[in-house]
Amino acid sequence: MTNAEIVKNFNKLFPDARCELDYKTPYELLVAVILSAQCTDKRVNIVTKELFKKYNTPQAMLSLSQSQLEEKIHSCGFFRNKAKNILQASSDIINRFDGQVPSNFDDLCSLSGVGRKTANVMVSEAFNGDAFAVDTHVLRVSNRLGIANSNDPNKVEFILKDFFEQKDWSRLHYQMVLFGRYKCKAIKPDCEGCPFQSICKYYNREK
Repeated sequence: MTNAEIVKNFNKLFPDARCELDYKTPYELLVAVILSAQCTDKRVNIVTKELFKKYNTPQAMLSLSQSQLEEKIHSCGFFRNKAKNILQASSDIINRFDGQVPSNFDDLCSLSGVGRKTANVMVSEAFNGDAFAVDTHVLRVSNRLGIANSNDPNKVEFILKDFFEQKDWSRLHYQMVLFGRYKCKAIKPDCEGCPFQSICKYYNREK
């Protein structure tokens, strides 16, 4: 199956793929993505719905102490580290970037709690750039479909960027996330009717 055929099938499966995190500004998205690490988007949206009522700017966020923020984001897991990163990133945004979330990839990566995955999400979603964020779903799907053969998200990111055309990167990221989240699940994937059966390592191993 060629890369063009893979793209065509993903477009059929998820023609309207989009970020499932709720946000109104780049800053809100940044906080939401930091909170989403090893946490469901559904849970993050519940937490940020309340959090962003008062604390939706770096300045407002810094009015909270770490313990106060920890209490508000507790249900997202890893709340101590996430609270620390959100507060430090907020401080950096004010002191180094004039209060605006930077749109440059390297500047984003310089923020506390922001790695390549988060920076790629920001570039593509908040700033309409071409990027390919690799989370656990994208990692699993790209390996099962034989596009990649690595458990290193950074390596897989560059493999995917080399394999697919740049214009398709951002859309494919969300399509692969949704495919991994709802169909090609880690445990008991729904293989029935899957258009990728012919190339899927999991499906052909289980037959």
